[in-house]
Amino acid sequence: MVDRPVWLLDVDGVLNAPRPGWGGPPARRHVDVDGHPLRLTWEPRAVACVRTLHMAGVVEVRWCTTWCPWADVLEDLWQLPRLGRAWDRMPVDTWEAKVDAALGVLGAGRRLVWADDDLDPAGLPPELAAAGGRVLLVRPRPSRGLRPEDLHRVEEFARS
Repeated sequence: MVDRPVWLLDVDGVLNAPRPGWGGPPARRHVDVDGHPLRLTWEPRAVACVRTLHMAGVVEVRWCTTWCPWADVLEDLWQLPRLGRAWDRMPVDTWEAKVDAALGVLGAGRRLVWADDDLDPAGLPPELAAAGGRVLLVRPRPSRGLRPEDLHRVEEFARS
């Protein structure tokens, strides 16, 4: 469904967060990225919600993260389908690439959900600020990641 919003999803500080704190212990696992073991910590219910919203066609999730070149590692770990990526190779300036991805979504006439712990609404380009009701920005605390209320806001926005 074309009118569903595109959800640009960061990983570190959004899904990978040291203390998600949803009332139970988080999941933890080491993954191998180009020969380097990296530890991920996440709330399984947050990942399940992302999966459900995408699979149900409520949102179209696209990775918008420094993990893009290795997103298949995350998709395998979290049992996610192959999702779109904002880029395939690491850009020189990831923040600029993220902003370009967001502007590209809006330029294609789509609504935008953008979840990133580095979001600063005051520092966004005017085109994003002027998009009004076509954009939902979600800025989780990096130590906690997405919270139930964040995911509820995403679903509510997407279904509106």
